[in-house]
Amino acid sequence: MRLIFKSPFPFKATVVPPQEPPCRWCCVVSTKTSSLTRTARAPVKWERLLDELGETRDQTAPPSRLSQRWMEYHGINNWEGLLDPLDDVLRGEIIRYGSFVEAAYQSFNFDPSSPTYAACRYAKSTMLERSGVHGCGYEVTKQLHATSSIPLPRWIERMPRWMQVQSSWIGYVAVCNDKEEISRLGRRDIVIALRGTITCLEWLENLRATLTRLSGDNLSPTEQDSEPMVEAGVLSLYTSGTNTCPSLQQLLREEVLKLLKLYSDEPLSLTITGHSLGASLAILAAYDIKTTIKHSPHLSVISFGGPRVGNRSFRHHLEQQGTKVLRIVNSDDLITKVPGFFVEDHDGVVQEENARVAHLTNWIQKRVKDSRWVYANIGHELRLSSRDSLKLNSIDVATCHDLQTYLDLVHGFVSSTCPFRAGARRMLKNATTAPSVK
Repeated sequence: MRLIFKSPFPFKATVVPPQEPPCRWCCVVSTKTSSLTRTARAPVKWERLLDELGETRDQTAPPSRLSQRWMEYHGINNWEGLLDPLDDVLRGEIIRYGSFVEAAYQSFNFDPSSPTYAACRYAKSTMLERSGVHGCGYEVTKQLHATSSIPLPRWIERMPRWMQVQSSWIGYVAVCNDKEEISRLGRRDIVIALRGTITCLEWLENLRATLTRLSGDNLSPTEQDSEPMVEAGVLSLYTSGTNTCPSLQQLLREEVLKLLKLYSDEPLSLTITGHSLGASLAILAAYDIKTTIKHSPHLSVISFGGPRVGNRSFRHHLEQQGTKVLRIVNSDDLITKVPGFFVEDHDGVVQEENARVAHLTNWIQKRVKDSRWVYANIGHELRLSSRDSLKLNSIDVATCHDLQTYLDLVHGFVSSTCPFRAGARRMLKNATTAPSVK
């Protein structure tokens, strides 16, 4: 595998996802056809076809529906009955939180030659507006940084500055302050948005994929089954700090405590959202907040394209805390399938990935387990596929992992048995077929 550091972030940040509503007909298409003959009808692009069929309607959820059931849409019942088929209100919420993550990418200074590389490009007061999230009703209260604990050699001082960045801007905390938006949401919402991997040291931290105890202590193989463990690189980025830059853990604890005290007399929710590395950090932050802050509000995680982050015990502790995790997964995205040799499901039974090595001798399986590579999937999945999208011209690793791809897939997804692509193809076929002339 070759890393090209000329462009440290391979997934280009894009504009805020389209806000027109998703497919609502669940692949039921009208049988009416045009009176034009087949030769007389010009080809119709699928985007234009949706407009012709009345697809452009208001996606904003009715205030009563979201405000009265907001805890359901944030996982109080584990999103039962909302994911397949995908509920339109939940779709809007997922895309809304995805736009907050997109703002984190847009606000990051990508220019390696800039003296402020890896910092936020905007001030807190204008960040959301300038990064494309217009009129959201939220105000940024805290800028967040993550720090790598990988020691740098002395000769690194002779290398370009972008290779020396140890602490980088990774996201922000924002709180809803708009009265109309608070009324529509049914509570005051605090959002924590975290971007994915960009800097050189963040890429190196991703390679530290073995499981480690949250306290940092070494464990015997028997203890690894009962102790919560997470990926070493993610834990490093979450807990490490410098004399001038506090750790992400410290920044989040202080800010969340401050906001909870400030709005203690109001209904509150805490939503942590992130993409890629940010998805892993979001789950770790949720665990930490629930562990250290008493009487914390309803907390949910909405993650996009996140890799595996912990073992089965870590997942069990999250579930006991009441933390709700919705994991948006593209089945064509390789990042969501790493790290880990074996993957345990919610019943503790190894999944089909493990079946391929089930014939191996016991001592090999024991060596794998002793190497701290036994991960578990965490949370509830909304599983999508790039192959169901008509917008993608190609399917490659970068495209399938891109945040914009995820938002486009959520925007067009109907259900597992009736993906948007099938409905669109049927519509195109009917739209270009003329009735037979007798």
